[in-house]
Amino acid sequence: MGIFHRLLTSITGIKPGAITNYHGAFHGGSVVRRDMSGWRTRTGDADADTLTDLPKLRQRSRDLVRNAPLAGGAVSTQAMNVVGTGLALQSRVDRKALRLTDEAAGEWEGKVEREWRLFSESPECDITRTQNFRQLQDVIFRSMLESGDVFVALPMRSGTPTLPFSLRIQLIEADRVSNPNGQADSKQIAGGVERDAYGAPLAYHIRDIHPGSEVERGRSWQRIPAFGSQSGRRNLLHIFHRTRPGQSRGVPVLAPVITALKQLDRYTEAEMNAAVLAGMFAVFVKTPALEDFDPTGQQSETGATAADEDLKMTGGTMVNLAPGEDITSVAPGRPNQAFAQFVEAVQEQIGVGLGIPVELLRMHFSASYSASRAALLEAWKLFLTKRGWLVDSLCTPVYQTWMDEAVALGRIQAPGYFSDPGIRAAYQGAQWVGPAPGQLDPLKEANAAVVRIGAGLSSIDQEAAQMGGDFDQIHRQRAKEERMRQEAGLVMPLVAPDIQQGTGNG
Repeated sequence: MGIFHRLLTSITGIKPGAITNYHGAFHGGSVVRRDMSGWRTRTGDADADTLTDLPKLRQRSRDLVRNAPLAGGAVSTQAMNVVGTGLALQSRVDRKALRLTDEAAGEWEGKVEREWRLFSESPECDITRTQNFRQLQDVIFRSMLESGDVFVALPMRSGTPTLPFSLRIQLIEADRVSNPNGQADSKQIAGGVERDAYGAPLAYHIRDIHPGSEVERGRSWQRIPAFGSQSGRRNLLHIFHRTRPGQSRGVPVLAPVITALKQLDRYTEAEMNAAVLAGMFAVFVKTPALEDFDPTGQQSETGATAADEDLKMTGGTMVNLAPGEDITSVAPGRPNQAFAQFVEAVQEQIGVGLGIPVELLRMHFSASYSASRAALLEAWKLFLTKRGWLVDSLCTPVYQTWMDEAVALGRIQAPGYFSDPGIRAAYQGAQWVGPAPGQLDPLKEANAAVVRIGAGLSSIDQEAAQMGGDFDQIHRQRAKEERMRQEAGLVMPLVAPDIQQGTGNG
């Protein structure tokens, strides 16, 4: 048995005394295997595993976005495809619940969209009077990705001559929400979020100024209730992606790949420096006798001497060596032939961690049409999921709050709006349209859309929305163009080419 145990120990790393005590069926849960014995973990709830590291994660995430091209590109790629130039409102009331004809519903939706544009396309809707709502969407989404979360307050301010609404949008960066005076996290308050017994937010504690500000050091906090005491209206939106029950604050999207991104950035910089060094061409002049040595190094404008304390290698440098001095050639071996392959392998892992195909992460499509299209389709699953989340977390609550005021002011007529929550929800129906997916072969995509419409699997309105357009506007414009053509005597209709003849590399 002694020989057997020693043999088993050498193979598995399990000590003989531990064999009878090991009952687990999963190797990943073993604490006695040699390859698992050094893996130390702990059991913590969502806040215990998050809040301690969160400040440093935010700092490093922002630094990577600023200085590491791959990290900055990953955030920009998501913002560009999820938000783009901004998500646009299309009012879609519940006709059946409100007993409206299509004509009446269409007229009411048009009125709402015009009033919404009056509010959302004005920089006055921003409490800083700087950006309109579409531009704020981009800032909010980027801030959420970089910092893990962002807060949006919805205060009421007096209207202006150009904006009759009192609603304003105020952005609050994640760092400003914290426990007052640095008090420890508890069951009642964690990460600046005050909660009830069920974990629902009661209030948010906001520092008067950013803790990293160099202008002023504020040390006071304002407590903002999460909901109005009488109206139940949300006073502040907490924009973050919850991944665990009981999670109070969001985590930067780069958190799982921070180490890989930083190491790759360091490696890339080292390889670039080595390649630059290898590209330097310098001439060393060795003098045979002291009288021939010119200590001033004036033989050329790029001259230098061995006595220079700040001597640096630069292209075309001529360095004078003192008598008796010699040089040793250094061959850095650059460019590194394995550099590109190694970097691509690391980028693939980073792409998996972020949910972005490596082709899109690198903005380089070198595979076949089918492979590239598959990569884009996978990416759009992520983009559309995040877009839906942004709509639910930001666009819809802001729109609903705005409509409450618009109806109260009488700028929008909505009978029964405040008397029945069901009627109110029927009036607030909407869809939000953003940038369309990229198309590798527009002809094939158009052909597929026509087939879906013809088979009854989709509608022109849905297809227009997927392309980032509004069918009502398209239809009105097409009708106008057709009338103008007929009035000008151009009776021949515009005929599109036979889309069934689509081409492309399948």
